Amino acid sequence: MSHVPVLYAPALEYLAIRPGGTYVDATFGAGGHTRGILERLTDGRLVALDADPSAAERARAITLPSFAFVQANFRDLDRVLDELGVGQIDGILFDLGVSSMQFDEAERGFSFREAAPLDMRMNPDSGPSAYDILMTASERELADIFFHYGQERAARKIARVIVRRRASGTMPTTTIDFAGMVSGLLQRPGRRERLHPATRVFASLRIAVNDELGALKEGLSSAAGRLRGAGRIVAISFHSLEDRIVKHAFREDERLEAITRKPVVAGEAETEQNPRARSAKLRAAQRKAS
Repeated sequence: MSHVPVLYAPALEYLAIRPGGTYVDATFGAGGHTRGILERLTDGRLVALDADPSAAERARAITLPSFAFVQANFRDLDRVLDELGVGQIDGILFDLGVSSMQFDEAERGFSFREAAPLDMRMNPDSGPSAYDILMTASERELADIFFHYGQERAARKIARVIVRRRASGTMPTTTIDFAGMVSGLLQRPGRRERLHPATRVFASLRIAVNDELGALKEGLSSAAGRLRGAGRIVAISFHSLEDRIVKHAFREDERLEAITRKPVVAGEAETEQNPRARSAKLRAAQRKAS
């Protein structure tokens, strides 16, 4: 396996995979979790979802009859399972956020390491891009996006400048130029920042573009309704807002019982090998006995 996902071992452990069970990988990505689940199945079945067309291309390499891939957002879980004739499932895994491969594909606009269009859509063929939002949202809407999704303290200042720049026809059109504009507004002379000044703004835009929090709430609710027996949901998050949604869903959904009192985090060895693992939190829940 060339790509090992963050928290790979505990994710599969908490899924408690039964060889004959039916499982869902809600975020196929590079297929690391999918292959791990398939290795543990005998006469079971696995359905994988991903909104990204490039994930669909990677999924074609898996030709097992027990595997099915559908290009779809996990908020459409019920529709996908109904169309496949799948009623109940024994477990589902959500590996949230943007994959390292999506960050590496400069043309997707998720990163500002290289110049690219301000896109940020998980599915490039669906919905408005980040640039569309920056050019059409009101000053208040933009400030709300930066503040609520990115915890950016200078949200109003950034939104005000964006509205001014687009009115004058000088709004940046590429990731690097937009990141440079944000940096110029936030950077404090003589102070070295731990994060690039535009990091929170980019993350908040991506969340807004893909309605990631709304999709997560819908996906978790649908998943809970599909579990049978002591079926499990495992979710790996990289953002505090995602983790909060998962935690509240596992505590407040009457169909579920949390089985991780505290989130599982990566050990020192994993974080040294993959710095992205530092922000990862895994939570698991199972269906309550009826």
